[in-house]
Amino acid sequence: MVEEKKIRIVVAGLRGRMGSETVRMISNTPEFELIAGADDGHDGEDAGHLLGIPDLHARVYDDIEKCLSAEQPDVLIDFTNPEAGKRNLQAAIDFGVRPVIGTSGFSNEEVSDYRRQMDEKKLGGIIAPNFAIGAVLVMKFSQMAAKYFPDVEIIELHHDEKKDAPSGTAVKTAELIEKSRKPKKQGAPDERETLKGARGADFDGMRIHSVRLPGLVAHQEVLFGSKGELLTLRHDSMDRASFMTGVTYAVRTVMSLNTLVYGLENLLD
Repeated sequence: MVEEKKIRIVVAGLRGRMGSETVRMISNTPEFELIAGADDGHDGEDAGHLLGIPDLHARVYDDIEKCLSAEQPDVLIDFTNPEAGKRNLQAAIDFGVRPVIGTSGFSNEEVSDYRRQMDEKKLGGIIAPNFAIGAVLVMKFSQMAAKYFPDVEIIELHHDEKKDAPSGTAVKTAELIEKSRKPKKQGAPDERETLKGARGADFDGMRIHSVRLPGLVAHQEVLFGSKGELLTLRHDSMDRASFMTGVTYAVRTVMSLNTLVYGLENLLD
């Protein structure tokens, strides 16, 4: 019996919360193989030793280009930060590696440029602000609801070590809502803030509010108001393991894609 070829994976940011959870997911998925990691300041070290996983052995690089050139993986999974994520995505494109990017902070113009490069190479990849299936469904449901409920506010809640605000998930939700919602500036016409920022960020007239507290992981609430009723859509990730179903699905799917997809919702039926 011929053994099925495994998908060879490099994880960037493998010591982070999401990165280490991703490494554990790979270790528990028979068709996946972690062949290397990328992380600043740990060049030449063993990933298993760094993460306390005795049975795992993969070299760590501090240079993404050196890593991709030496290891020639099928897929790069990135959970770093916007600056590193963009650098790693470009390196993946240059070396013909399929990227699965969970880092937020990409503008629509940047996504278009990366997609153009990947289309030329017929290279598949995905950028997803959120890999939790429930969170993605809330995005899709919000887009549906906005057609009938144009008054909407988004509240996203994350742990206090999250660097960006609003979250990529909140921005992506607002972008999807914008596609089905007629532009509308919400609130009283003569509304004024007695404390700057009290009404949150303004996106196409709707408001986005960011909460940062210890004890939180990743949560989002989308509120739709109309005469005499309130529709609330909410998703809560209490553990980072909730993202792994989406990451697993994305890794499998990019192997058969030939373009860059922005948003996991575009891969779901």
